[in-house]
Amino acid sequence: MTTWITICDTCKREGWDSGDMEQTDGERLAALVEEAAQGIPTLRTRRVSCLMGCKHGCNVAIQGQGKLNYTVGNFEPDAETAAGIVSYASLHADSESGQVPYREWPQAIKGHFVTRHPPLPDEA
Repeated sequence: MTTWITICDTCKREGWDSGDMEQTDGERLAALVEEAAQGIPTLRTRRVSCLMGCKHGCNVAIQGQGKLNYTVGNFEPDAETAAGIVSYASLHADSESGQVPYREWPQAIKGHFVTRHPPLPDEA
């Protein structure tokens, strides 16, 4: 089953404006996640403008139909972070419920969970 990695591309971490400001931190992270997820058939990526978690930028939602869904944030926009997000999303895709045992979480994702959402109920 497909897991979606939804990346906020408008996120700006504290101090962003002292850098080159060519891209937002969210745009940098999105590009790295997209690259890391290439070729993984159970993962899809998309960018959105604002997940409304500005205090936790850079924000990402890990979502799958009929599964627990998660928002993770407060990331540095670097390759290690992107690899950890993609690794966790792959585990989410492999999980029937979307729950991944803590012992399997990549180190890069630990301490970055913001919210967990139950799956939407089936329509009656």
